[in-house]
Amino acid sequence: MTAAKPLRGWTVLVPRGGPWGHGVAAELRSRGATPIVAPTINFSSTADATALEQALDALQRGDFDWMSVTSATTVDVLSAHGVTVPSTTRIAAVGETTAAALVAAGFPVDYTPTRDNSAAGLLAEWADATGGAVPQHILALRSDIAKPVLTDGLRARGHHVESVIAYRTVGVPVDARIIDDVATGRVNAILITSGSVAAQLAGQFSVIPDTTVIACIGPRTAADAESNGLRVDIVARERSSASLIRSLEEFSREHGARTREAG
Repeated sequence: MTAAKPLRGWTVLVPRGGPWGHGVAAELRSRGATPIVAPTINFSSTADATALEQALDALQRGDFDWMSVTSATTVDVLSAHGVTVPSTTRIAAVGETTAAALVAAGFPVDYTPTRDNSAAGLLAEWADATGGAVPQHILALRSDIAKPVLTDGLRARGHHVESVIAYRTVGVPVDARIIDDVATGRVNAILITSGSVAAQLAGQFSVIPDTTVIACIGPRTAADAESNGLRVDIVARERSSASLIRSLEEFSREHGARTREAG
């Protein structure tokens, strides 16, 4: 390990694809690591594709003052539909991970919560984002399993919210060779970025050696990982990819790659 390449010798599993996953892989590579991008989740069309298409058409016409985006997967949906967000519509991202995915896909981010990176955190700071203007016409895109915390809260405050299910989360089978690489200790670390990813990892990887470092992007994700029976070694201080990678670098400086030491 060197100062310039603090993760040299580390093989890191990145269980998300899309712009976010490949952006994280590039950052890991620049720090000397060997990333393996193996998406464990993807999105599938909603039961009401017409409602989504109509909402996205309205978005591109400029019918909304704001659009709220609560996951990186929603960004993948926007990209898949070739959406162009007009400059008159501002975008609020629920956290740093989602904001990073938006930027990577070419969308501007006008507001991200400064304290709690969650739908509740964005709701608590909504007046700060909008200058207290009421009512605002807001498009809220979410998954089929997400609770409408933001939608219900904004409506209670007098805003006009069009809540649309943008996607269904589905699992993606991981290549058997990658599962074997993890089971035999050839993967030094696994990044976990959401509860959905944690559930897929727990279900698909029957063997994760104790020497493999499991790093979570935040305390909520860590709790989800533990509830799925996964051990957690690292919890990033901030819910962002940059903080997650920094946390892994700090662990490397203190402990080295435990799978290499064990071998």
